[in-house]
Amino acid sequence: MKKQQKFKVNQGETIKECLERMREAGYMPVKRFEKPVYQEQKDGSINVLRQDIEFIGKRIED
Repeated sequence: MKKQQKFKVNQGETIKECLERMREAGYMPVKRFEKPVYQEQKDGSINVLRQDIEFIGKRIED
């Protein structure tokens, strides 16, 4: 059985919903990573499109 697993916050999903999904799978969060996703505009400027959030979950030992 895996001791750690990655959980990504999906489009349209809240952080709270992702954490609930982790708990249902038997994991608790131990690390959080955020990565901006950029989009280049026609005029050459760059805007932040969204933040990708990913949690590293550790298996909850019973």
